[in-house]
Amino acid sequence: MKTVFVSDLRITVLPASPVVLYGWVRAKRKHGDVVFLDIADSTGYIQVVVERPKVASGVYDLARHLAVEAAVQVFGQLVDTGKSAPHDREIAVRYLELVGMATLNLCPSPRGELDIFDPHLQEQLMNNRHFYLRNEKVMAIMKFRHLLMGCIHQWFRSRRFTEITAPILTPTPLYEDRSAMSLDVHGQRIFLTQCVGFYLESAVHAFERVYNIGPSFRGEESRSKRHLMEYWHIKAEVAFAGFEDIIALVEELIRDVTVMCREQTTDLAQTIGTTICEDGIAIPFPRICYEDAVKELQKLGIKIEFGASLGSEEEAMLSRQFPGPFWVTGIPRSIEPFPYVIDPHDPRITRTADLIASRGYGELLGIAEKIHDLSMLDERMMEKGKSGNIQYEWLRDLRKFGCVPHAGFGLGVERFIRWLLQIPHVRDAIPFFRTFGRKVQP
Repeated sequence: MKTVFVSDLRITVLPASPVVLYGWVRAKRKHGDVVFLDIADSTGYIQVVVERPKVASGVYDLARHLAVEAAVQVFGQLVDTGKSAPHDREIAVRYLELVGMATLNLCPSPRGELDIFDPHLQEQLMNNRHFYLRNEKVMAIMKFRHLLMGCIHQWFRSRRFTEITAPILTPTPLYEDRSAMSLDVHGQRIFLTQCVGFYLESAVHAFERVYNIGPSFRGEESRSKRHLMEYWHIKAEVAFAGFEDIIALVEELIRDVTVMCREQTTDLAQTIGTTICEDGIAIPFPRICYEDAVKELQKLGIKIEFGASLGSEEEAMLSRQFPGPFWVTGIPRSIEPFPYVIDPHDPRITRTADLIASRGYGELLGIAEKIHDLSMLDERMMEKGKSGNIQYEWLRDLRKFGCVPHAGFGLGVERFIRWLLQIPHVRDAIPFFRTFGRKVQP
């Protein structure tokens, strides 16, 4: 098993030490009787020098004919070059062994200098995602994702939340059946989860504060830069909580995680060629009610009426009115799912809100105060055409068995990453994306 990494050679291993390094050929240069190889691994790359007079002829010939992306094992001595990083150290090769051949011709080279956001390269990069994961900028985004997820787990667990691993297969979609991906299992029509909220509602009556980070699926077509067919969802529920409680909780989450990311991932952002968006640090976020948002959009010339969903264009126009993220509160009951509380002061709307990201990145998350009263739930289920559906009877039963006021939120992981890193598309924020209009490949 590999025990020494490039980062170790730069920090902990002393110059003149014998070293053994596994990695991949990132680049190759020849100069007279010397072959220079850039050997990369998961932590960076280092130059290794193969000098013809100092190695066996077979080693030199192997170095000369190595293809980019060939996997090798390098034996040599660590040398301090006296140059500035990243060229301050190199390996003087004693022996070289081929571990894995590279026989495919892929252009541009995955580990080469390339703009992963260049529109002209998107088809090549999307069709060959399994290779371009090796690109240092793509790797930096995935490392950012890894660290972000760790920060979020840490945040929840430091606040007495219990992680609940909810099922992916469910008989009860949150939204309309047409927007869910269905399949047949033993003659039963079930769905890939759109939201684990129903299961967290059950768990919150045991643990009081629960969360889940897992995949969600959507079947309706959308080709915006913030939609995927398969994406990851951060969901949480809190017992004995209402609208204002969950808004305050979310604002603290966005602020704290942004600060943690700024402290831990600045170098990754620099590799990607961006900076961490810090707009979410200043809380509380301003608010605009849905009705006022519609009126504001109408003044700006947008044809929209009360009861219509706000799309990417409308959200982008509203975001120009605010310096940072902002809430759109009081979403109409006609467009929200049935489990959300009806506003007692205005029966047209629900006790919900959407958080819209700054800089035109659109909706990040939604919060809702959940119905705990059975009669209100029945009213909403009838509105949504779910009344009498036996698949939802267990949700009704929850309201008969010590149900308490509770509230929750759902945050899209890829949307959060896209906004924090200020990158073009949510597909860039997930290792293997599933987008509308493309075959599921690989």
